[in-house]
Amino acid sequence: MRSLALLGALVVTVPAVSADFPPPDKLPAKPGLPDPTVMLDGSKTTTKDQWEAKRKPELKTLFQHYMYGRYPAKPETVTGKVLFEDAKAFGGKGTLREVEITFGPPEWPKMYLLVAVPSGGAPAACFVGPNFGGNHLLTDDPRVRIPTAWVPAGFPGVKDGKATEAGRGTQADTWPLAEVVGRGYAVATFYCGDIQPDRPTVREGMRATMPAVKGEERGDETATIMWWAWGVHRAVDYLVTDKSVDPKRLAVVGHSRLGKTALLAGAFDDRLAVVIPNQAGCGGSGPSRHHDPKAEPVERINKAFPHWFAGNFKPFGADPAKLPFDQNGLVALCAPRPVLFTNAADDLWANPAGQFEVLKAANPAYQLFGVEGVTAEAAPGPGGTLLDSRLGYWIRPGKHAMSPADWKTYMDFADKWLK
Repeated sequence: MRSLALLGALVVTVPAVSADFPPPDKLPAKPGLPDPTVMLDGSKTTTKDQWEAKRKPELKTLFQHYMYGRYPAKPETVTGKVLFEDAKAFGGKGTLREVEITFGPPEWPKMYLLVAVPSGGAPAACFVGPNFGGNHLLTDDPRVRIPTAWVPAGFPGVKDGKATEAGRGTQADTWPLAEVVGRGYAVATFYCGDIQPDRPTVREGMRATMPAVKGEERGDETATIMWWAWGVHRAVDYLVTDKSVDPKRLAVVGHSRLGKTALLAGAFDDRLAVVIPNQAGCGGSGPSRHHDPKAEPVERINKAFPHWFAGNFKPFGADPAKLPFDQNGLVALCAPRPVLFTNAADDLWANPAGQFEVLKAANPAYQLFGVEGVTAEAAPGPGGTLLDSRLGYWIRPGKHAMSPADWKTYMDFADKWLK
């Protein structure tokens, strides 16, 4: 057992959300994906310094105010306590440990980070991100903790909202720890419900640490996806102190709603060197402005999952063109870091064609740094070809899932951009 503490200011810098932005109905409608380098007042950002000083902070503030809610305050202290460590895991090819991450007062939730690193001694590049149902689903190791927070009913072994031993090891292919370690990468993951359980009607998790907001429309109150992204940043706080992990080679990854989380986490924290949202769709890697009847619209996602986004996002369901940004702005916030969008051909709800347009529309921000984002004019087909440009794209046959084939592609992309 060991304990590591991280004190003082963190590198994540997010400005306070402005109360001066117009209400949604007063914003002008702008069809097409907006140029991310154009300020809210219409002026053009033409240099990297202007981007860093003015437009990047403004975009972060806009995304908080109108979509994801306020970025929560950074904890003054983040502590990692190793609960167990097995230096001969994966047939002797790596080390497996679980770490209890503590921040804030004792009554606040704790996060449990499952970390797998390859043997060899040299600090490894590391994939980090949240999982859906608990660390115990990813391995049959009996020492891995079963979460005590609420878990959705659809996951193996869940009974009355609680995870049980029956689920252990049943979803190992969604985070294939041994395969990742075998490729020379570390991987770190936590149950998203440790930070904020995925249900709107109960004041629990980190939401319960904040003052209650009256009324159904929550304005710019921190929404669930923002809380999950904040949780990724707390995992990073620990990982940058872990001597077996290279702090300059961290890649954030997530699937579906947790893919939305991965993109937001990468946009708001420059410590994440590569950003990989998998099939993240509307509210993530898919555009809000689209006319594809097979893709999820803003109005539908807000009705089905009202807690994922801030109250200020709800009015844009009637006219997403009034948004003063689109998801290419979130990609632009990652510039000049590599971003990979991964998709499945049968997952039209996630709008794979629209996602490629999002990447192309983020190019202007990357050009401010003197680099190219995506250079291809057309997306590759679902035949397995990886477009490994700085803004990358991949689509496979099949359905909405996070699979070993997806992980192979993440690692192929990382082979280029993290090595």
